Amino acid sequence: MNKLERLLSRPVAKPYRSADIETAETPYLNDDGHLDFAPGDIENPKNWSFVRRCYITLISNLLVVNATFASSSPSGCLSSIARELHVSQEAAGLVITLFLLGYVAGPLFFAPLSEFYGRRWIFYATFTLYLVFNFLCAFANNFTALLFGRFVTGTMASAALSNAPGVLVDIWGPRERGNAMAIFSTMTFCGPALGPVISGFLQLKEDWRWTFYVLLWLGAFTEVLLFTLPETLPPVVLLNKARRIRAAGVLGYEDIKAPVEATDRSLGAILKVALTRPWKILIDPISALVAIYLSVVYMLLYMLFTIYPIVFQQKRGWNSGVGELPLIGTAIGAIIGGGFVFMMTARDQKRIAAGHKAVPEDRLPVAMVGAVLFPLTMFAFAWSGNFNSVHWIVPTISGVFLSTAILLIFVAFLNYITDSYLMFAASALAANTVCRSACGAAAPLFTEYMFGALGVGPGGSLIAGVAVLLAPIPFVFYKYGGKIRERSKYAPTSPPSHDQEIPEEQHPSEEYETAVESGTEMEKMGYHTDSPDGNMTATDVEEEPYLRDGVGLDRVATPNDNRTKNIAQH
Repeated sequence: MNKLERLLSRPVAKPYRSADIETAETPYLNDDGHLDFAPGDIENPKNWSFVRRCYITLISNLLVVNATFASSSPSGCLSSIARELHVSQEAAGLVITLFLLGYVAGPLFFAPLSEFYGRRWIFYATFTLYLVFNFLCAFANNFTALLFGRFVTGTMASAALSNAPGVLVDIWGPRERGNAMAIFSTMTFCGPALGPVISGFLQLKEDWRWTFYVLLWLGAFTEVLLFTLPETLPPVVLLNKARRIRAAGVLGYEDIKAPVEATDRSLGAILKVALTRPWKILIDPISALVAIYLSVVYMLLYMLFTIYPIVFQQKRGWNSGVGELPLIGTAIGAIIGGGFVFMMTARDQKRIAAGHKAVPEDRLPVAMVGAVLFPLTMFAFAWSGNFNSVHWIVPTISGVFLSTAILLIFVAFLNYITDSYLMFAASALAANTVCRSACGAAAPLFTEYMFGALGVGPGGSLIAGVAVLLAPIPFVFYKYGGKIRERSKYAPTSPPSHDQEIPEEQHPSEEYETAVESGTEMEKMGYHTDSPDGNMTATDVEEEPYLRDGVGLDRVATPNDNRTKNIAQH
């Protein structure tokens, strides 16, 4: 198995030293005598070549495209599903709902599992099962089998959304990572937009099963590339290296251990934190309001896959293929939003280099732009789509900038949660993921009835009105966010004193502005960064008990670890 693994992965993405350890090599140890990455170590994922890291990023984003493309793809052929399997069109919409409900369950388990077993084995297992159950969907002979297959494939696909950002965090430094995350976020919007377009055209000449054949072809191609993906999680990379050194019998290092081997962490303890802490953080003011806002935004995203056919097929009489083409505009809008995020990231880096003291609220101007743009573009889309006398390009362009607003709100708020909660951000984002995925899953069930009863204009105005009510949130947080965070149990705002004992439940962080000013962001604070849903986070200390500097693993954390003193020693 090891030989096959090296054969598949060496040409493209495997670390340079992948088989045996040279006996002349002297392993690098940290202050505690555990194996560590040496300065400039080529086995450190952040020191891999630029081309190698770009290749790994490409595969990670391809996994995300598979997941998001599959989430919305059947929406273009619901009438075909309803006709052949003898169910109503509303019931056929459950194929979207059940898939998105899989998004609710998966991240709570796959994110902590990847921290325990490593990234690639979770990818291998979940994506293979995703392919297997897509076969069940493609050849289902009854509606029950199709729904079961969709729920399992949604659960398995959610591993890409929860763990692919972790891969990006593993291989890119803080300054490069912002752009990698912007690309990732853009892909999460492009996939759902393109799915209905392809399935709509397939329905004209073929049946609904061809939608799943396309998913199988794309998945099979991705599966081949997936097996070239190396392990990128630094603790596991060091663990594998320690095992190779022991197997090689390097003189004097026969009992060498990686930091992970010196801990008493258990999978049960990791899962306990992952399944309980998110609900504690959800009632925190910042977490609660952001969850409400993003739930509305995410629900609208999946409502669009029902609204667009109403506007362009039912009202204008376009066929199921051409009627889905305006959805391409939402992908274009996401790209525009991603470009704006790139521009703001470059501006923020210049400000930091000029001496600006960064705070989490610096993320919010992007959300403020999106908050204003969201209701305006929703009103424009709804009322231009309400009248056939209005040229089709008007609602299409409105949809482009509506998608831009959605992406800006989405990216900015998730980054704001990350920076506000620091080492608790993984739990905060897990709760946020569950809330918005549940709302997105409900969208296909009521959208048809809502717009049928109210009409496109009034129905869209109702959504826009809710957006107007939510629009002040980023402005309020921009002005008062610092004071709100000071009162929060889970949003640390200042470092502890040197002699302060740290409670087990709440570990301290270095001050955010100090970390960003130094150019190493949360990694300088020593917290491993990961995300259960697509954006950079600082993993809870209990979930990932390894403290790191900008190079590699530092030392094992304990409940009473004095973090400030530890960093000062470096």
